[in-house]
Amino acid sequence: MKHPSNREFFAYWNDRRGHAKAPERGDFEPAAVRELLGDSFVLSCDADSGFPFRMAGTRLCALLGGDVKDKSFPAHFAPASRREIEEITTVVCEETLPAIAGVTAQAPDRTTAHFELLLLPFATRAHEPISLTGLLAPFETPQGALGPLEIASWRYLHVPTEPIVPRALRKLALARGLMVYEGLR
Repeated sequence: MKHPSNREFFAYWNDRRGHAKAPERGDFEPAAVRELLGDSFVLSCDADSGFPFRMAGTRLCALLGGDVKDKSFPAHFAPASRREIEEITTVVCEETLPAIAGVTAQAPDRTTAHFELLLLPFATRAHEPISLTGLLAPFETPQGALGPLEIASWRYLHVPTEPIVPRALRKLALARGLMVYEGLR
């Protein structure tokens, strides 16, 4: 991840998930990432409805041209990127696998604005709608609504499912003057 906001958002998400693949939506406290809320969003993992926004921050709404609640997330992408963002979002939801993408858009002054998009799943629970959270972090702050978003690059983030703990060292005296430390490579 290149953008500090995405690194902070991911670190909080990763901390909240503990040893699970993803945190429960109820475990994710917006107040803990208050300064990032303007660029954050929550999507419903409903491909048939176009992955509608459940919530979107004020800066994100301004960049996308107005309130986006209940509107399709992929609809804000250029036609050439729309199928790709639908597939990425589907994998994030179904495989509980975070994703990061480089995104560009044309700013009102005809320059290219660059963003980093982070998609983070929430744990699924029986009889509850599946959702994910994300952050669209701008590298420069464009003034006004953007043109359609385009994906420049993307990858999935494979987080460890088990905690990484250091191995315990055992000191074995095999012979006088020779020590073997088990657990090191």
